[in-house]
Amino acid sequence: MRTFNLKTLSFFVLIAFFISFSSFLEPCYARKGGNKQHWRKKQKGYGGDHRRSAREDSYITPEETAVTLGENSGGVSNVFNVLDYGAKGDGKADDTKAFEAAWAAACKVQASTMSVPSGSVFLVKPISFSGPNCEANIVFQLDGKIIAPTSSGDWGSGLLQWIEFTKLKGISIKGSGVIDGQGSVWWNDSPKYNPAKESTYSSLDDLATESNSGEMPSTKPTALRFYGSDGVSVTGITLQNSPQAHLKFDDCTNVQVSDISISSPGNSPNTDGIHLQNSQNAVISATSIACGDDCISIQTGCSNVNIHNVNCGPGHGVSIGGLGKDNTKACVSNVTVRDVQMHNTLTGVRIKTWQGGSGSVQNIMFSNIQLTEVETPIMIDQFYCDKSKCQNQSSAVAVSGVNYVNIQGTYTSKPVHFACSDSSPCTGVSLDTIELKSVDEGKQLYDPFCWEAYGVLKTSTVPQIDCLKKGKPSTITQSGSSDSSC
Repeated sequence: MRTFNLKTLSFFVLIAFFISFSSFLEPCYARKGGNKQHWRKKQKGYGGDHRRSAREDSYITPEETAVTLGENSGGVSNVFNVLDYGAKGDGKADDTKAFEAAWAAACKVQASTMSVPSGSVFLVKPISFSGPNCEANIVFQLDGKIIAPTSSGDWGSGLLQWIEFTKLKGISIKGSGVIDGQGSVWWNDSPKYNPAKESTYSSLDDLATESNSGEMPSTKPTALRFYGSDGVSVTGITLQNSPQAHLKFDDCTNVQVSDISISSPGNSPNTDGIHLQNSQNAVISATSIACGDDCISIQTGCSNVNIHNVNCGPGHGVSIGGLGKDNTKACVSNVTVRDVQMHNTLTGVRIKTWQGGSGSVQNIMFSNIQLTEVETPIMIDQFYCDKSKCQNQSSAVAVSGVNYVNIQGTYTSKPVHFACSDSSPCTGVSLDTIELKSVDEGKQLYDPFCWEAYGVLKTSTVPQIDCLKKGKPSTITQSGSSDSSC
């Protein structure tokens, strides 16, 4: 009986040993050191076939690990911090390569975040964040400060942009950080742009000579440009002191700009705040802009643009154009500018076109505009010229369906200026609740000016605008007729 009990006990002990040993051998998760490769066992699902996958013990790349851990920890591991890629953040060392490396990593992971942390200043040379092969919905989290180089050697013979994002699907720049173009070295030291000078360079050595001479190139860069992208968002950040335009959207769709600040001195040349070109479905709101040119510039190819709750000044106001330069065709439609404050600006709301162009500007609404000491609050100028003299030409970009509602405030020169083409007069201009007073103790400096402008006064105006022609033009000179199709 005792022998039977011992054998039985030994049998059960042996079974328990095998069960325990089998559990010990079950692979779990291991990290192989040295080369930082990651190995993992595929988790079993609930129900169904629990057979091991062919990739169960396969190599997992760092990017895959970031995705997996991100899914399990709320996406934290999808953040790619530039400091982790070698950025110094001291405002002196060149951090361009670190930014490129962080972007290359973030680009491979959908809905990732490239982080530029607060408390650091990053010197970054001209850089392009391109996206044909990038995943969608990348966030550029900017909480630190990025500064542009001020050495002429970093710009070669001249570049059109400093920081560029191209061909991306869903790209957001947000945060409390600053992009500083350090433009004073360009405004104060560089010569005015001279296209003829560029054509005189006979070799690359000539270009190098200029770039190494200490003089900044004549071509000035835009600080931040988006090109060929869909679903673009810029929120919260500050852009300042760009050598030329601060923020540009070219060939983009579904653009959102909100709660940003743009600033440069009022006498800084050509420093537009926001520049839109060939872009559709754009909303710009809750933004403050002070610059040396147009606060917002809307160029050809733009439609469905909504601008509201913007503070502009100093600057040149909100402008559509100039359009039709060098006899080109230009098309702009469905633009709304409302609930905007302007102070100490050259113009308020303006449409400007070059002689000789074609195409059209149509369905425009300017409403609830408050002005303080604006030189010319309301302007349509179909004779725009930024030179001392321009050639007279008969064709023009057609302007129609422009509505002005509740435009109030003070002016320093002329309240209204409508200079329209003889061959293509402005039509469908409507004025409703216009009250503009001279800053010179109510003394009217100049009368409202109208030339070939047709439309209607829906209410009485201050000052009285009696130069607007009623109805539509009876005839248009055939020899000067323009192609207004778009």
